[in-house]
Amino acid sequence: MSVSPPARSPSSLNSQFRRSSYLPPPATYRQDCMSAAAKRYKYLRRLFKFQQMDFESAAWQMLHLIVAPQKVYRDFQYRKQNKAQFARDDPAFLVLLSLWLCISSVGFAITLGLGVVSFLKLLLYVIFVDCISVGVVIASLLWFVSNRYLLKPQARGHEMVEWGFTFDVHLNAFFPLLLILHGLQLLIYYVLLDNDWFISRLAGNSLWLIALGYYVYVTFLGYKSLPILHGTQVLLYPLTALLLVYIVTIVIGWNISRSFMDFYHYRVV
Repeated sequence: MSVSPPARSPSSLNSQFRRSSYLPPPATYRQDCMSAAAKRYKYLRRLFKFQQMDFESAAWQMLHLIVAPQKVYRDFQYRKQNKAQFARDDPAFLVLLSLWLCISSVGFAITLGLGVVSFLKLLLYVIFVDCISVGVVIASLLWFVSNRYLLKPQARGHEMVEWGFTFDVHLNAFFPLLLILHGLQLLIYYVLLDNDWFISRLAGNSLWLIALGYYVYVTFLGYKSLPILHGTQVLLYPLTALLLVYIVTIVIGWNISRSFMDFYHYRVV
């Protein structure tokens, strides 16, 4: 005759988590069910524990987002099979992305000749507006669209796209864009882009087309990887609008790279 272990009260679970974390457990936390609040709690708790982060895997994902982004979403499929969620449960990717944002902001400060205070203002703007705020808006919009219009009929009622996954897709798509617009663009800005030549306008605007087009493509791959969705090709439709805007800017003589740098300069000075 087997003896079942004694039940553990909520207060004992609460005290256990307080001993192992700086954060209080969410009110909805249960051992047998990972609610959305519990998943957020687990993710935020790991932000304080760098030794538990898999930076090697995060670096591998960043590399493959450049050369073979579809491989990154296979890792998301494995996570769904093993941990019952598509979204990342390890903040290592977010930490490395934040590091890249800091490095690129230093490059902007050098290129634009910013002081320490202006650099800090630029860094905060890039992190909390360009990356996080814009990401929250895009992720929330695509979360609504995918669950409302792209979810397969047989999946409705018992499965849905996680908001955390939609934000992860944004971060995936944002990294290549960051390298192009905050990396390559800076390296050639004063050499080529900051001129009134046609080739300067063509090169600068082409960088923007490639960066935004790649953002759309990586986003499409993310939603395409979900077996509960269909018709995800509609997420590629913005590429047509990007191409039309690109042609118009070339014709009217608008140098987007110069306007972008002027915006950042006067935004923080």
